[in-house]
Amino acid sequence: MGKITGFLEIDRHDRKYAPVADRLQHYREFVIPLSEKDARDQAARCMNCGIPYCHGTGSVQPGTPGCPVNNQIPDFNDLVYQDNWEEASRNLHSTNNFPEFTGRICPAPCEASCTLNIDDNPVTIKTIECAIVDRAWDNGWLKPEIAPSKTGKKVAIVGSGPAGLAAAQQLARAGHDVHVYEKFAKAGGLLRYGIPDFKMEKHVIDRRVAQMEAEGVTFHYGVHVGGTSQGNGQTAIDPRELHRQYDAVALTGGAEAGRDLPIPGRDLDGIHFAMDFLPQQNRRVSSEPLGAAADILAGGKHVVVIGGGDTGSDCIGTSFRQGAKSVTQLEIMPAPPEHEDKGLTWPNWPLKMRTSSSQAEGARREFAVLTQKFSGHDGKVQKLHCVQVNEKFQPIAGTEFELDAQLVLLAMGFVHPVHDGMLKTLGVDLDQRGNVRANLTDYQTSVPNVFSAGDMRRGQSLVVWAIREGRLCARAIDQYLMGSTTLPR
Repeated sequence: MGKITGFLEIDRHDRKYAPVADRLQHYREFVIPLSEKDARDQAARCMNCGIPYCHGTGSVQPGTPGCPVNNQIPDFNDLVYQDNWEEASRNLHSTNNFPEFTGRICPAPCEASCTLNIDDNPVTIKTIECAIVDRAWDNGWLKPEIAPSKTGKKVAIVGSGPAGLAAAQQLARAGHDVHVYEKFAKAGGLLRYGIPDFKMEKHVIDRRVAQMEAEGVTFHYGVHVGGTSQGNGQTAIDPRELHRQYDAVALTGGAEAGRDLPIPGRDLDGIHFAMDFLPQQNRRVSSEPLGAAADILAGGKHVVVIGGGDTGSDCIGTSFRQGAKSVTQLEIMPAPPEHEDKGLTWPNWPLKMRTSSSQAEGARREFAVLTQKFSGHDGKVQKLHCVQVNEKFQPIAGTEFELDAQLVLLAMGFVHPVHDGMLKTLGVDLDQRGNVRANLTDYQTSVPNVFSAGDMRRGQSLVVWAIREGRLCARAIDQYLMGSTTLPR
């Protein structure tokens, strides 16, 4: 249980950030890792309490406390405290295929559920997780896990985001011949083309893909399943052909249909979806061609980001690094409380004011604001016309105001997966929210042999939920193909 009196003797001490002025000069990660001694001290604070909600409940339902992948958090904390890092890595990887992803970009619901969070001093679980896996890579402990025998079954995974990668790795380790189809040039989905490099550098993905290739996973890049060939190096394939060729198909393409803002002036130049803006910068950093799309750049411009979530924060940090004059973030929701009421919220994820590292770089934040129209001249956006709203999101008379903007980024979330193309061609049923209908027991869609997991099935969510669903979908596919499965939950 770590040190018996550790939580009484050792204060919470988490990773720090490089100074703003320094980190705005580049797109590299800027989190400063803890020293080995500090990491072990922080692990010593875990009391292995009798109510370890940090584990997660074993449920796959959203809204439950703790870790969706059910990491054995007190166990790996104790192993770190005991200086047994290699065993800590084995323990961590027994539930999570990619702790280097979650250790960087997961919001850490486990820490919100930590008993020590009752007085705002939870164990630094996310930091310890990241330290474990980074040490494992540095020491060469993460070898390919090659199946001792092959099953003769072939599985196609459509989409190489965290759900698809997790499903592919698990199925390959079970001995299946796994083929991942990705429409872009490299694997990772939003991990690569949405998450900025300053939050997670892409070599972190590359080394895991290399491990998976050594385990027998075949990646097919530039292949748009259900799309049309556009002469940009991307080829198209009919999803019905995949259905005929493979024993099982898993749809893990994510939720890519962005929420729009259809108000007057929306057609002006300079108004873009966040997911048209962010992937461009990721491609610039990795020297990947941008394609035919015009450059979307924030340099020298007043930027307004509409949407208060993680994607909005990513737009802020990227805009500052591109040299924006100013960045304002608008949120239609009212400002959350500075501190939650623990008696009402713990151990669940609380609604409270949070400031991301990007927001702390100088963004102005406005809450309870509705944008009513855009205006500009020569066909280019110049202003937003806004108003304050009440708790029912109704405009408050007399609170109208304007904001200068030469670049507007829509970061209001995603409504569902793209329906045209693959989903319509396959004819899979959709749920009332427009996601692929597949239950939590076997992850099967309405089409035989076709499964779905991750954001394509559940709607936009966290990377940790995508990994969880990918693992469970792989287990369901293995059970379906073989009649039984030894893959872990």
